[in-house]
Amino acid sequence: MGAVTLRAMTPEEYEEWQTGVAEEYAAEQIASGAWAADGAIERARGENDALLPDGVATPRMLLLLGLDDDGEPVGRAWVGLDHPRGAAGVAFLYAFEIVEERRGSGLGRALLSAVEQATLAAGVEALELNVFGSNAPAIGLYSSSGYTVTTQQMRKPLGE
Repeated sequence: MGAVTLRAMTPEEYEEWQTGVAEEYAAEQIASGAWAADGAIERARGENDALLPDGVATPRMLLLLGLDDDGEPVGRAWVGLDHPRGAAGVAFLYAFEIVEERRGSGLGRALLSAVEQATLAAGVEALELNVFGSNAPAIGLYSSSGYTVTTQQMRKPLGE
């Protein structure tokens, strides 16, 4: 595992990322049973656009690209420095991803650590996130990195 450095996404990188992150978020919402498939991508993009009205220039948002030792992109992260439910001193990790072909190499842990340091440097003392219950690799990464469950939502399909 090498080190990961961070830089802000460019507007072009942001636009490319927004498409992918909306598709992934919509797919997770559909798989979890929270959203219907019809219109899910548009809904996801709309939610993201509402949180990021000025794209990369939206105040109090960190839109970060992680780079490996060779300067190659390995992942992206989106941190809101103000918690969506108003928790004082708590930032929120809206999105976190490692380039698919680089997963399992320790870069996720390195990127997460770099994101935590950037969040701390921005003056925030804690970082919160949501993770879908079906995402075992992410749950493992976050748990082994010191994140603890603060709330838990559960569902059981009935009549199946």
